[in-house]
Amino acid sequence: MSNLNKVDFVTGMRRMFYFVSPNETSFEKTEEVPQYINEATPFFFAFIGIEMVISILKQDKKFRMNDAFTSVSAGMFSRLPMILLRSITIEGYTWVYKHYCIKELPWESPWTWWLTFIGVDMGYYWFHRFAHEVNFMWSFHQTHHSSEDYNFSTALRQSAMQIYTSWVFYLPLALFVPPSVFLVHQELNILYQFWIHTQYVKSLGPLEYILNTPSHHRVHHGRNPYCIDKNYAGTLIIWDRLFGTFAPESDEVAYGVTHPINTFEPFSIQFSYSKYLLRRCLSMDGIGNWVKNFLYGPGWLPGKPRTGDINDIPKIEQPVKRYSVQLPQWKSVYVLIHFALFTIGYQELMARQSVRISKNLKVKYSFTVNW
Repeated sequence: MSNLNKVDFVTGMRRMFYFVSPNETSFEKTEEVPQYINEATPFFFAFIGIEMVISILKQDKKFRMNDAFTSVSAGMFSRLPMILLRSITIEGYTWVYKHYCIKELPWESPWTWWLTFIGVDMGYYWFHRFAHEVNFMWSFHQTHHSSEDYNFSTALRQSAMQIYTSWVFYLPLALFVPPSVFLVHQELNILYQFWIHTQYVKSLGPLEYILNTPSHHRVHHGRNPYCIDKNYAGTLIIWDRLFGTFAPESDEVAYGVTHPINTFEPFSIQFSYSKYLLRRCLSMDGIGNWVKNFLYGPGWLPGKPRTGDINDIPKIEQPVKRYSVQLPQWKSVYVLIHFALFTIGYQELMARQSVRISKNLKVKYSFTVNW
């Protein structure tokens, strides 16, 4: 049942970089679409392991086990809703497509494939921008930015709640694009964003003008003033260039949120900002301020601009300090063994669940669009 033998090495690597063709990734039915993200799990751990070895050999402290374990655990936590049901993203999309589709584009057409590639990537840009500029959405998305490290494990530090706000940004595509085509690009778009979470790839030359790259995404994860609210792209950096949110990498980037959370406790990482947002609301006067507290940016306060004042951002200390906890050696060994066993069990559980969901989808979404 494991995902370890589902995908050959070359195919798995091509998927990681969105280097696939319309012909091999076009499917008539939703249940035929591979579980790209679940099947990529072995590749995630391989990338993380290689990067960890490089960091140890270079002794550059770009990879810390305590932070990495926290990030990977958050990634597992974010996927647990899949145990009970299919993602709300595809559920909502399919419902809109079934009831409100205006014109069904052919699922097997390369034109449909490329249109969906562009549409999903632009939808992700606007979701991602809102997730940084609307406070209640940031309360979920901040989980991903809470790490003070930047490596492949950081890519897996995801929110369990973010999916409940992101799905609506893709619904316009449901007026035309079959769910199977959308699902392919929704998963591959997320998969592409894994490999750009690294400090070891400096520049991709001319591709920097078109693609989202590690250099661009390092800026996005920075808390330096020049990094704030920049480079929201998923796969294509062109959206940031078009909509005025692009910034090139310049000064050394300090990673994490502007006010570090200073904890590895998993529930605090997921929900501490939401609790802070509620407490701050109770301290404000007037319904107008309450609404703004949730709908304006994280830096907003009464009398401030909608997205806050860039001058209020704390200055980066030099040298940059990162939160850490030192454990006795025996506790570190225990954590390592416990984490390894938990990861194996989680992987098997998700593999079994993927089979169950596929069978359910085969029955649930066997429909045709009636004009």
